[in-house]
Amino acid sequence: MTAQTTDISKFAATVLQEHEFKQFRDLIYRIAGISMSPAKKPLVTSRLAKRLRHYGLSSYGEYFGMITAADGKAELQMAVDLLTTNETHFFREPKHFDFLRQHILPTRQPGKPLRIWSAACSSGEEPYSIAMQLDEVLGVAPWEIVASDLSTRVLETARSGLYPIDRMLEIPPFYLSNYCLKGTGSQEGTLLIERKLRERVQFMQHNLTEAPPKLGEFDAIFLRNVMIYFDPDTKRQVVSRLLSRLRTGGYLLVGHSETLNGISEEVQLVQPAVYRKM
Repeated sequence: MTAQTTDISKFAATVLQEHEFKQFRDLIYRIAGISMSPAKKPLVTSRLAKRLRHYGLSSYGEYFGMITAADGKAELQMAVDLLTTNETHFFREPKHFDFLRQHILPTRQPGKPLRIWSAACSSGEEPYSIAMQLDEVLGVAPWEIVASDLSTRVLETARSGLYPIDRMLEIPPFYLSNYCLKGTGSQEGTLLIERKLRERVQFMQHNLTEAPPKLGEFDAIFLRNVMIYFDPDTKRQVVSRLLSRLRTGGYLLVGHSETLNGISEEVQLVQPAVYRKM
């Protein structure tokens, strides 16, 4: 075994102590409002282990000290990105896209753009899925999509519109042939969202626990599969802030494992995981 292999093994085996896990858990809650249960300890361990190796650190406590130092803002953002990135894919939870086509798109007011906010867009699969459907159904009629996430790292992927080729299995054939390009040469094994869609989606960094930017009113807001990480108080605050940007009669869509029961009295349930602002 070489010296290099020994060093890598040493860092890979570094144990995240309970008090260190509590430090990271409290930090992520303060920054992003995300509540990490003890079950998330292996996730913290695995996602931050490569940063310890990168800097040659021997403990997670050392890394915590680095990211919370006055000159550690860039690495702090890296840590937040790693710990808050969630799984996503194209056309996730298809019933929401059926609802979008059948109930939201027909409400577009003539002469006004239909406006949708993907409020936890991760690496971009959700807003691009929405964009494909809007372009197909609305044609030349105006529409706008704003997509936001806390993680700068996933936003870079989203803006590029470049994904592994196996993601093509998630995209319906019509959309695949009309809005996606298969990589060749140096880009072999990748899938690129067509420029005309990439240019229609505005990506921005936004922390859902902070006041929303002044973006005007939206006809629908997708807030899916992120509230499961918030405690009840944070959920109420986040939903209240987003509803301030949703027009009366507009729709708020959450993940199918999520509910707004006891969270907001401003909305009424339309169907599972779909709410209408009253």
